[in-house]
Amino acid sequence: MMYKHSKILTLFSVVVCSTGMYAQTTPKENTIRIIEAKDIPLDTTVKVLKNTKNNIVQVAPNGTIEHPNFIVKKDDKYNLEDHPQSAKYDSLWLKELSDSASLFDEMYEEVSTLEVDENFLASVDTETLKLRLEKLNQKTPFNVEYNPSLESVIQSFLKRKRGLMERMLTLSQFYFPMFEQELASYNIPLELKYLAIVESALNPRARSRVGATGLWQFMYPTGKMYDLDVSSYVDDRSDPIKATKAACAYLLKLHDIYDDWDLALAAYNSGPGNVNKAIRRSGGHTNYWNIRNNLPRETAGYVPAFLATMYLFEYADEHGLKPKNAERPYFQTDTIHVKRLITFQQISELVNVSIEELEVLNPSYKLNIIPFIDTEDYTLRLPIDAIGRFVANEEAIYAHVEEELKIQEKALPQLVETKNQIRYKVRSGDFLGKIAERYGVRVSDIKRWNNLRSNNLKIGQRLTIHSKKPVSVASKSTKSNANTSTKRAIAASTKIHNVKSGDSLWTISKKYPGISVDNLKKWNGISGNNLKLGTKLVLCDCQP
Repeated sequence: MMYKHSKILTLFSVVVCSTGMYAQTTPKENTIRIIEAKDIPLDTTVKVLKNTKNNIVQVAPNGTIEHPNFIVKKDDKYNLEDHPQSAKYDSLWLKELSDSASLFDEMYEEVSTLEVDENFLASVDTETLKLRLEKLNQKTPFNVEYNPSLESVIQSFLKRKRGLMERMLTLSQFYFPMFEQELASYNIPLELKYLAIVESALNPRARSRVGATGLWQFMYPTGKMYDLDVSSYVDDRSDPIKATKAACAYLLKLHDIYDDWDLALAAYNSGPGNVNKAIRRSGGHTNYWNIRNNLPRETAGYVPAFLATMYLFEYADEHGLKPKNAERPYFQTDTIHVKRLITFQQISELVNVSIEELEVLNPSYKLNIIPFIDTEDYTLRLPIDAIGRFVANEEAIYAHVEEELKIQEKALPQLVETKNQIRYKVRSGDFLGKIAERYGVRVSDIKRWNNLRSNNLKIGQRLTIHSKKPVSVASKSTKSNANTSTKRAIAASTKIHNVKSGDSLWTISKKYPGISVDNLKKWNGISGNNLKLGTKLVLCDCQP
């Protein structure tokens, strides 16, 4: 609600003097205070929100309203006086964090295309390297044994990726204390903190070409296995603490299977199935270096990159790798559960924390909006001193936010549940506008969900889409790619299949000539591979 100064003064008895001054008396006092015209500010507009427990307004001599239970906006700024102003991140440090997005592409490319060249020019003496690796091997459960392939990767990192490693040393000061606490709570090796460097270059919003997301690069199905929620507002895979807990649980399960941390890392990257096939193809070997040539190319470079990173972090001083100092580690922040929908813009204005810093501390909120749902617990992470200002003014803040949302011209995006999330494969003739229209979304939405920097698409590219139409309806709208010969191959009496025990999409597709697993998924709006007994599957692209 907006008040003019003259309206605020109606709370008092006001007498206009013939001298052109205002004489003010209060109900409790019989005294008169003279306010000269020059004392009244020219810009007299302030924004006030009352705490429901108080109706008292105090007017200070300088024309501002003072009361701890009010939020006051003057000169386009909010000023909550209960606590000292939050010390801002050093601007260079914030830049280090926000610029980490570009480092992910560099690390992803390095690991996925890693070439082992044993004809390297050494930047560290081989005998010295052997001694250091032996010392490292003695204090870690990983097999850090010297071999020419590992030396090649270390030498390559030292020559071509020094800048990347120094940036990782800088960013690690922010995340590593939190990683170590979670790893220790699961009783798994603390060295696994280096895995997040190889996975994401410590970028919590990193997204791979196949859709893996966050510091620990969870695919959507694996994330759901560990209760990482994904909606149009939130992606828990980008939440540093939630994703780290999930990664610890997943790594522990993989180690329980293989009883070997090297194989657990390989399975984390490519899936247990690929590791098991590599073991079979190698004749039953279970040492990573013996099965490495039978693993997918990206995984073949994955464990060496992890071990090389571990070595360079442990011997950074010896190689002259110099990080910048972090201004604030992760644990100099705290969280509060939100009780109303609130935007980063509102938080920034109210507690004097920049939007850039809010994005760094709260990377799981995709639209810079923290939603409120009765059955969910969404938290806001702030610098510790800013938390104090938020808590001390919590009721007034939520009242203020509610008033602002009522008068907003543009409605906030509605929450789209994950059941309408699909993975779309780009086909010949597709463009963003066409795909957006098909699924009832905007081009900007598709670009944001998939971290697209341009409108260019490649045939075969996978896109994540949170459809605003029911998935089954949206899927049926893709009839242009249905195989017309398939329709002719299906008799009218076999257009429906009742799922029985032992059925899978693959076995069902084999029962009906001309039908593929992709056909079944598309015609029935199925996103995964699981089937429920008794489900009726349509066996044609049966458009009305």
